[in-house]
Amino acid sequence: MDIEESIEKIESGYEFLLAYAAQGRPASNEKEGPGPHARPTIEGMTSAMKYLAEVFAHSEDDFEQLISEDCNKAIAALGFMLSQEKIGSEVIDNLNASIHLRAVLTNLFLYSEALRPLATEEESGVMAYDAMKKS
Repeated sequence: MDIEESIEKIESGYEFLLAYAAQGRPASNEKEGPGPHARPTIEGMTSAMKYLAEVFAHSEDDFEQLISEDCNKAIAALGFMLSQEKIGSEVIDNLNASIHLRAVLTNLFLYSEALRPLATEEESGVMAYDAMKKS
């Protein structure tokens, strides 16, 4: 797993959890009832966050260190979820609202967008605003 794959795993996992929460599933041990279940997604997100936390922990970049710290906080929330015998839509909805999980997602959105090369106007069809350009 690399940084980009980890970011994708976390972002896609969050999208899955949003959809899961909207389904109104009762809390169950996930061995009953139809899937897909939340537990494997939470496990994948946890692994991806552990990777990012480790990679960024010793970075000289302050923002990467912040991502590491926020990942560790979110890992605690995800671990708490995984320790529950039963998981349902209501508790997943509360997890989705967790400031710790949202901090990681917001940081990763910013991080991944900042690292992507800016598309040219010809490629995207969108006129880019350049604050440094004199009119």
